[in-house]
Amino acid sequence: MFGREKKSDSPDSSLDNEQQQYANNYYDPDIAHPSAEYDDDLHVQCPPHTTQRKLIAKIDLRVIPVLSILYLLAFLDRTNIANASIFGLQDELNLENTQYNNALTIFFIPYIVFEIPSNVLLKKLKPHIWLSACMFLFGLVTICQGLVQNYSGLLATRFFLGLAESGMFPGSFYLIGMWYKRSEAQRRYSFFFGSTSLAGAFGGLLASAIGKMSGTRGYLGWRWIFILEGLLTCVVAFFFFFLIPDFPENAKWLNEEERTYIRRRLRKDQGRSAAERAIGIKDVINVFKDYKIFVGGFMYFGLIVPAYGYAFFAPGIIQTYGYSPIQTQLHSVPPWAASFTFAMIVAFFSDKFKHRFAFTLIPICIAIAGFGILITVHTNHKLEYGALFCVTMGVYSAMPVIVCWFTMNLGGHHRRAVGTAWQIGFGNIGGIIATYAFLPKDKPNFFRTGYSICISFICLSATSCLIYAGSVIWQNRVREKAPRDLGLTEFEKTEMGDLSPDYRYLL
Repeated sequence: MFGREKKSDSPDSSLDNEQQQYANNYYDPDIAHPSAEYDDDLHVQCPPHTTQRKLIAKIDLRVIPVLSILYLLAFLDRTNIANASIFGLQDELNLENTQYNNALTIFFIPYIVFEIPSNVLLKKLKPHIWLSACMFLFGLVTICQGLVQNYSGLLATRFFLGLAESGMFPGSFYLIGMWYKRSEAQRRYSFFFGSTSLAGAFGGLLASAIGKMSGTRGYLGWRWIFILEGLLTCVVAFFFFFLIPDFPENAKWLNEEERTYIRRRLRKDQGRSAAERAIGIKDVINVFKDYKIFVGGFMYFGLIVPAYGYAFFAPGIIQTYGYSPIQTQLHSVPPWAASFTFAMIVAFFSDKFKHRFAFTLIPICIAIAGFGILITVHTNHKLEYGALFCVTMGVYSAMPVIVCWFTMNLGGHHRRAVGTAWQIGFGNIGGIIATYAFLPKDKPNFFRTGYSICISFICLSATSCLIYAGSVIWQNRVREKAPRDLGLTEFEKTEMGDLSPDYRYLL
């Protein structure tokens, strides 16, 4: 599904070759409970009934499409309020001044607060239970959003929508990270993250069709957008209870030989996972003792502002170019589609060269160029519309690389679960800023303020990427020069995760 694995002379020779090829990017500590016993012989052959390429393809088909559809529907239900606004939401609910912006903002309060607890519950309850339950709930809340009668009702539904969706993105990224090696992850992450772009394109097409139902059973078109898209989510959630994959150690659709092989190939790349031990408050505190955790948060935070700024306000911006409501929805589709295609190209070359840093800065520069055009050009609508392509292609291509880079550099279940949720949770504070970046009063001024805010935060992300890259390069060099035997036990090394002296970060 994501490219063929290189064939080898024997089933296990690919593991030996990769151990040499990525000698600086793996370690073999044992993150686990002190009383746990492990087989220290990690040289395991691929099961005789299959090959590594076939097994990875089997995992791709089971893990990536399901999680991508899940997040596509989550992002669709989160941002379809922008499409609904074009079809009369603000007029019917008599929203004034910044009330629409307030409704966007309140979504992020529970969304940010509950992301780390959600990942803890994900590990405790198993992904197929937790993620499908959350999916059904945010679908139900979206239906209710189409039935509200006033501003207070809209605020309430947006709050509970944020609560139900809080576990979707960090939980899915965490789950994907526990199935693939770091050198394999970027294309999978970008395909998954590309579901946001597909949701934007799909949402525009759906809204243009559903908007024509305005007046059916006395409901305006904006209500039908929420009701029908929420209903779709609830139906899909029922089937996803049986389809969402669990962690490798619990995957019933793999036999014991396949589960063992997957666990051990990941162990060579990332270290043991500590799946046996629950995450405690001490684990959470220990994660935040590493300054790179905070840098990773700012890397993502800086791009969330332009990402949500575009997602929530693109239809309104495009409408200023003189399009009707239906034309506006249709013109919102191509920039989203282009961003998905470009993100997959970036991901392909990032995996090909086994490098992340440069592939964060190149898309960021493209996004800055797009916003630069939007700030300075106000009479050429074709050029302005073209600049939106640069914005989406840049922002939505850099984001999955940043999250993948940070996530896959975290060792073990505990640090990865907490670190991923932190990066996504802290980063989404930027969503609050984005909801006030484009205000109605700035429309006569061509939204210059909003574009300037977006450029500023993109530069913050670029700076954070530079700091993070410098940190991992420096720490890898220090560990190369340090004595190999520091008297640490295997358990101590595994409890340290990626802070272990045996670990090497991926640049």
